[in-house]
Amino acid sequence: MARLVKSLLIIVASVVGIAVLALVAVLLFFDPNDYREQISAGVRDATGRDLTIEGELSLSVFPWLAIEMGPVSLGNAEGFSDLPFMQFKHASLSVRIVPLLLRREASVGTISIDGLLVNLEVAADGTTNWDDLSGTESSAAAGDSATGSGPSRIDVGNIRVSDASAFYTDARTGDAYAITNLEINSDKIVADRPFDLDAEFNFSANPGDLGGHIAIRATVTMAEGATQGMIEGLNVAGELRGIASQVVDFNFNSRSITFDTVAERLNLGELDLAILGVSMSAIVEPFSYSGSPQAKAELRVAEFSLKELMLALDLEPPATANNRALSRVYFSANATLGTDSLTLDALTLALDDSAMAGSMSLPINESGALRFDLHVNTINLDDYMAPADTAAAAVADDSGDDIEIPVDLIRSLNASGRFRIDRAFLSGMEFTNLELGLQSSDGRLRLHPLTADLYEGSYNGDVRIDASKDIPSISVNEKLTGVNLSALARSMFDQDNISGTINGSFALAGAGRNLASIRRDLDGNMSFEVADGAWEGTDVWHQLRAARAMFRQEAAPEPRLPARTEFTSISATGTVTNGIFQNDDLLIELPFLRLTGSGIVDLPAAQVNYTVEARVFDNPERESGMTEAEFADFSRTVVPVRITGSLASPTVRPDIEAVFRQQVEGAIQEQVDKLKDRFLNRLLGGEEQSGDDEPAQQDEEQAEDLGQQLRNKLLKDLIGR
Repeated sequence: MARLVKSLLIIVASVVGIAVLALVAVLLFFDPNDYREQISAGVRDATGRDLTIEGELSLSVFPWLAIEMGPVSLGNAEGFSDLPFMQFKHASLSVRIVPLLLRREASVGTISIDGLLVNLEVAADGTTNWDDLSGTESSAAAGDSATGSGPSRIDVGNIRVSDASAFYTDARTGDAYAITNLEINSDKIVADRPFDLDAEFNFSANPGDLGGHIAIRATVTMAEGATQGMIEGLNVAGELRGIASQVVDFNFNSRSITFDTVAERLNLGELDLAILGVSMSAIVEPFSYSGSPQAKAELRVAEFSLKELMLALDLEPPATANNRALSRVYFSANATLGTDSLTLDALTLALDDSAMAGSMSLPINESGALRFDLHVNTINLDDYMAPADTAAAAVADDSGDDIEIPVDLIRSLNASGRFRIDRAFLSGMEFTNLELGLQSSDGRLRLHPLTADLYEGSYNGDVRIDASKDIPSISVNEKLTGVNLSALARSMFDQDNISGTINGSFALAGAGRNLASIRRDLDGNMSFEVADGAWEGTDVWHQLRAARAMFRQEAAPEPRLPARTEFTSISATGTVTNGIFQNDDLLIELPFLRLTGSGIVDLPAAQVNYTVEARVFDNPERESGMTEAEFADFSRTVVPVRITGSLASPTVRPDIEAVFRQQVEGAIQEQVDKLKDRFLNRLLGGEEQSGDDEPAQQDEEQAEDLGQQLRNKLLKDLIGR
């Protein structure tokens, strides 16, 4: 047995010796430069491309099989640019002969390549300049077979790549990407032994006009066959240009990344990224990247200022009523990345003094939809509105009405979800237990359900915006029930002059590109009722008494202070046409009189113009100090009243001119009636006549003339006084 083993060893040694001698002979008698033309011709026959070998080919055999060459270039495919597909200035590779022959171990020396350039192109028809180099199924099978019989161990001295570049252009889209000045250096690469790997390069990307410099550092460990590995201490840092006017620094770190190409599993572990003053971190669970991957991670974004981030991106932060708004943002969530969406569960978002929690699903392709279910503890939306001076200036020059409907956003928005807000402030109003549902697709957005508790009452609304047509339209169907009008007026108009409980319904629709045009186009129906309230600062009863006193040329009654008018109810219904509310059934009931009438409310201008009639009840018991003469006058007189001015603070005053006109017309009619009675008495023989009708005709003309004289005189005396 020993002799057999010894014989086998001698045979193997002899074979190796013969192989070495053969290689030496090749080295001595074979010059690879003599075959450059044959090599180029073979490549041309196989690919249709020109292989140009400009430099000398150098070959050595023992103890290393080594080759050096350069410069070398491979031509581009037919139909593409004149640039070479690939070229390099110098390349060298060496492999130990004995380990490769005896143990099937590839012990490689330095792999070095300098000035490598790779040019990838996509034509307008979608073909690429590497299609003809793609292997066939048979070659792929041959490759698999070769892999199975390949070396069992890999041992590489180091890798050196210098001054390398890669370019990619797409004629279909105009996109262009480039990597230049690429440098790669590694330590000795041996299976199951850590080695350091460094790389850095410049890059550019269009569209976007982006660019920058990136440096990569890591320690890598690979198992036999490179099917498993670990990347430790990965750091990617550099500078980015094009996302802001200034160069932006960034820094990415990973503690440990492991991969298994056989099991197709990846473990990214803990990741950190810092950029533009924002620090982000993620803890990624191991996942399989085969089939439909489902990567899960815990995401954290440390507190940062949104205003400072916008400034860093050369974006002007919006001026806000609260100058501290947008200064504090924090985010955390459990994320799941699928094939169609990024799902965020256990989501927490802090925005200034507001805290939001819930879930969200973000689409990662054009056909996906945004889904959300979020709860907010409190938010003051007024903090994020324009400052008071800016808002006032906008109102003064009507630019506040020029707010455009965001049609592009609505047309592109595919979303469905709901907000639940414990407490919200908007336009000075305070809403509690607010629920807002949102559905948007195909350019149609709907806010429904839209409910909230509002000042001891409730609000219920349904708002729709249709941006699918050229001119967008808006429709609202809103109801107020049992709302405290005093608190509502104080918050909306900063007025503290009215109280009561309001119920109302508003069904309106309009079209236009901005709010001003929509207000002018509003059509629909409105109705409201205010019960058991008071109008502070206005005493309707005192104004009526003062008007009567002026008419009677009497001393004005003493006013009651503070001035106020209590009412039992105010109600009105009507239609809205082109932004004008036409109301013909206004009813105001006070403890001592009733006002009825009609008028309009100009909604775009927020102005009112009403004419009403006041009728005093038979027994205004609550009005002490009223004389019998006053009661007699008011009980038989219908008093016209004008309500005009701004919707927020209208003016109410008796129509003295109309009162005077009624009195004048009454006096005139009384005199005319007396003259007519006298004329009739004469005509019927009540008085002695002269035998013809001329005196009677004169009396009739005299009566008419007297009536006109009385009208002119009384109007002059009373109105002109």
